[in-house]
Amino acid sequence: MQTISDTHRLHQQLKQWRSQGQTIAFVPTMGNLHSGHLLLVKEAKQRADRVVVSIFVNPMQFGAGEDLDAYPRTLEQDQASLVELGADLLFTPTPDLLYPKGLENQTFVEVPGISMLYCGESRPGHFRGVATVVCKLFNLVQPDLALFGMKDYQQLAVIRTMVRDLNMPIEILGIETVRNSDGLALSSRNGYLSANERQLAPELKRTLDWMAEKLREDNDLRALEQQAADRLNSAGFSTDYIHICHAHSLEKAGSDDKELVILAAAQLGRARLIDNLRVDLAD
Repeated sequence: MQTISDTHRLHQQLKQWRSQGQTIAFVPTMGNLHSGHLLLVKEAKQRADRVVVSIFVNPMQFGAGEDLDAYPRTLEQDQASLVELGADLLFTPTPDLLYPKGLENQTFVEVPGISMLYCGESRPGHFRGVATVVCKLFNLVQPDLALFGMKDYQQLAVIRTMVRDLNMPIEILGIETVRNSDGLALSSRNGYLSANERQLAPELKRTLDWMAEKLREDNDLRALEQQAADRLNSAGFSTDYIHICHAHSLEKAGSDDKELVILAAAQLGRARLIDNLRVDLAD
């Protein structure tokens, strides 16, 4: 596996593969790779001739006071994992490479509407940073397809909307969330949890499962959201939001909607945990 940090060498290698008629799959990450990231790489290898992975801790998507400096960086370990899986190229750009004029003077991409909801409301500018860096990486790699985890359900929806609106010829694949045996979704930020918090953390998924059962017998969605938030707060979380939404538009669902997704974010100690659960009431 090659590790490349400059665009000239990146483009040379990509041009060679394309001249041979090979397809390219792309997995953008912020590193500190866990089994969820590695599943994306495995899926990519099944769907394309070549797999490119990027590692870039994107400063544009972190707000003031967030964990940009503390975000775990484990490049050597990540490289070893990718070599073992057979990834073809690791792209490791620097902030100076992607934002040579600085963040304040950087042209940005913003997806209206969907970016302002939920995590977008709690973290102003977050999805602008996500959309901008993913757009830049797509322009650099020009993949045939790109893979993202469904744990970041709203992020996936933002990227799909951006690709559709900007007519990017890239197939976007969402891959199911990978979980620990107790239900906690894998996340790089799980490492922030203390031993006691780690024991509490699976309550987030248990609450989503409880809501899914309640949805089949109770259509007072807003009351159910409040009960779920109260349940999490009583367990030791500080709930940011928990909403029952239309699975595609992500607008808050009404009592007649059948294709739903429950979106949740909650603070537990230093860790901000997010999760989601699809619920299809038409079954």
